[in-house]
Amino acid sequence: MKIKATLISDKITSNTLEAQNLFATSRFGEKIGEKIFYSLSEALYLIDDKKMEILNPQNKKLTQEEILRKFEKIDKKFKIKYLVFKDLRKKGYIVKSALKFGAEFRIYDKGKKVDKSHSKWICFPVSENKQINWQEFSAKNRIANSIKKNLLVAIVDEEGAISYYEVKWTRI
Repeated sequence: MKIKATLISDKITSNTLEAQNLFATSRFGEKIGEKIFYSLSEALYLIDDKKMEILNPQNKKLTQEEILRKFEKIDKKFKIKYLVFKDLRKKGYIVKSALKFGAEFRIYDKGKKVDKSHSKWICFPVSENKQINWQEFSAKNRIANSIKKNLLVAIVDEEGAISYYEVKWTRI
């Protein structure tokens, strides 16, 4: 049975048994009280995987086209972020929001438990057409270092292929 989630403003939530079970087994969403809150990427991933449908506040099911339009309106970089999220989840990583760290995602190594371990990387998805200057790169690297994570830059090309670059600090 699919998770029935509701999109209100820019928040996607569900308090269904299916949402609770998927959170417990696969760590999709963030549990706050009795509700599970989903990132835009998590929600679309679950929709693509036929595990979720999204309703508007009037309980009308939204089409995938309506959802994509709304998500892209909420977040201009949604497409790039979603491609990276989807790729990492398919590879077995747990991907969570890292907004409080100033990054897009925090990524847990395969097999790690979110509530029992720390993420290994913070990730910045970038289109291959976007230039990053040294100051931006340095700032991203400093954020990663200050929270004891490795920096992962995910570069998405025109065809949607992703190249990952890991940056670590080394003491000499």
